[in-house]
Amino acid sequence: MGKSYPTVDDEYKKAIDKCKKKLRGLIAEKNCAPIMLRIAWHSAGTFDVKTKSGGPFGTMKHPEELAHGANNGLDIAVRLLEPIKEQFPTISYADFYQLAGVVAVEITGGPEVPFHPGREDKPHPPPEGRLPDATKGSDHLRVVFGEQMGLTDQDIVALSGGHTLGRCHKERSGFEGPWTANPLIFDNSYFKELLGDEKDDLLKLPSDKALLSDPIFRPLVEKYAADEDAFFKDYAEAHLKLSELGFADA
Repeated sequence: MGKSYPTVDDEYKKAIDKCKKKLRGLIAEKNCAPIMLRIAWHSAGTFDVKTKSGGPFGTMKHPEELAHGANNGLDIAVRLLEPIKEQFPTISYADFYQLAGVVAVEITGGPEVPFHPGREDKPHPPPEGRLPDATKGSDHLRVVFGEQMGLTDQDIVALSGGHTLGRCHKERSGFEGPWTANPLIFDNSYFKELLGDEKDDLLKLPSDKALLSDPIFRPLVEKYAADEDAFFKDYAEAHLKLSELGFADA
């Protein structure tokens, strides 16, 4: 069954298109695609299907949510984005942060993720503790992405491929380094590196290695390492789902 999206007027659609161009410029100039993808994901990934709370509704701008341990460093993304947001007062923060994530994937060579505007800002941030813990294994990933967010095993593996962008910072996560040799290019190298030998300069988190030891996750890792088109297709679908958790009626 398709989703029924709220109707937004032509002025709002025009503002979204203009905003997208400004975001492209910012992300290209500052090489900040990874942190833009992170703010979009961390905004959306707090959704809980049981209570219908949390999710991609603009609450990340609140100091209370930025103070969550999993969001260390995301104040930088909020600060970088604010001058653009000020130019588009009609756009909700909820749409704005998700749009930044979509542009981050597109500008680094990734798939085009569809974007539907119309999310409304919610007043209260979700409680802490809903985002995945990188030190844990496949059971934990299924609890967070499956039971809590309502995503599939395929979505989990495809979204993990987003680690092709960016790097970990010791002071934010306790881990240090990039997952791939070029952390500003969106491709399938995360999966190739995951299947390859350990390299001193590249990172494999416990949650990454969990994909290899799981009988359902591993064949997907192998598929995406061999076929970038298949990864891009499944990634775009998973990112779309994540960005619309709790948004529009299914």
